[in-house]
Amino acid sequence: MKQLMLVGATGLVGSRVLQQALADPAVVRVVAPTRRSLVPHPKLLNPLVDFERLPEDADWWAVDSVICTLGTTIGVAGSQAAFYKVDHDHPLEVAYLARRHGARAFAFNSALGADVGSRVFYSRTKGETERDLQAVGYPSLTLVRPGLIGGHREQRRPAEQLAVTVSTWLQPLLPKRYRVVPAGRIAHHLLQAALSATPGVHVLPSEALL
Repeated sequence: MKQLMLVGATGLVGSRVLQQALADPAVVRVVAPTRRSLVPHPKLLNPLVDFERLPEDADWWAVDSVICTLGTTIGVAGSQAAFYKVDHDHPLEVAYLARRHGARAFAFNSALGADVGSRVFYSRTKGETERDLQAVGYPSLTLVRPGLIGGHREQRRPAEQLAVTVSTWLQPLLPKRYRVVPAGRIAHHLLQAALSATPGVHVLPSEALL
């Protein structure tokens, strides 16, 4: 039986992870710190937090594994600096605090093209986050790199939705690497990585998630 932490539970992938984790008999408790309240569940602990000021000594940091699906866009964040804080700084702080309290596995929803040497700010940020997570010292670290993500978002992302629609039409013609990955499939792989906690660093490319 595992105690999991999920950060990003209100997002497209995170909400699927939460649903699957709460239904999984191998999960005894899900700790999901969020800014706004989630629907109550007997297995859910939902501390309300400000990610700018996370409580470093809260006892709920003591979990077996962490799943991180935090992420935004530059358009939503408002600037590159604000985007970097959400997609890099917050995941790293969560990783450090949970590891300090004993967590042994971390599964991170990254992105296709993550590369510290990329000229694209988004991809470079994801690459730097992956690199810095590896330095935290988790015995098990899984980096999931989906391309376009399929599913309904509460938060509108018109450009991304258009890309998903076009890619869905062209799905049979596209290499697997560039096909739309359903959010539920990404959630499944993140959850399985957190539960299995296989030692080492594991990278799951987009084509492996279908």
